Amino acid sequence: MGEVKLLGSWPSPFCYRVIWAQKLKGISYEYVEEDLSNKSPLLLHYNPIHKKIPVLVHAGKPICESTIILEYIEETWPQNPLLPTDPYERAMARFWIKFVEEKGLAMWFMFRTSGEEQEKAKKDTLKMLKIVEEIGLRDFKEKKFFGGDKISLVDIAFGGIAHWLGVIEDVVGMKLLEAEKFPRLYAWIKNFKEVPVIKGNLPDHDEMLINFKLRRAMILAAS
Repeated sequence: MGEVKLLGSWPSPFCYRVIWAQKLKGISYEYVEEDLSNKSPLLLHYNPIHKKIPVLVHAGKPICESTIILEYIEETWPQNPLLPTDPYERAMARFWIKFVEEKGLAMWFMFRTSGEEQEKAKKDTLKMLKIVEEIGLRDFKEKKFFGGDKISLVDIAFGGIAHWLGVIEDVVGMKLLEAEKFPRLYAWIKNFKEVPVIKGNLPDHDEMLINFKLRRAMILAAS
């Protein structure tokens, strides 16, 4: 079906979304690590508008933005489906993917800001987590994942909460995702990170902590 190449950056949860989807579907690909402080001509060529990762290049054609890439992978490689076949369930899956894409930005604002702005981002993050806990995972007792007993694109889209939120909490010195307050989310994270493809493809927490502390210091100094 043509050569597959992924341009990414190791600390990025958006890049890992694509890695997980490709591995779950058994797609062979070449990974190209990008230095985002010195973007390569390849990245600028394939994503001239946003100049961001991830970029999936399939048979020489680039696809940008992680959720769009996930949809493309699902449609192009139908084996091991990651979306339900039922139209309603498929629509609900897309709803939650869009939800975390929009509301999940709050935890990154918490990382990038301080003072009142950070406090607002913290409240927005807690509100998002509460909605996921009480509505997104309300049937969790009968399921292991968002869509049932099998990992789906919704779980992949929420992967940033599963692994990266903990690093952000450590960097900013705030604990948001507590087991007693979010038991369903906590259990989902455990299930998600036990899936072999996920477990074997996660960036190291301590390495990310060093990287994120440096990035936060640079962002705050620039502002």
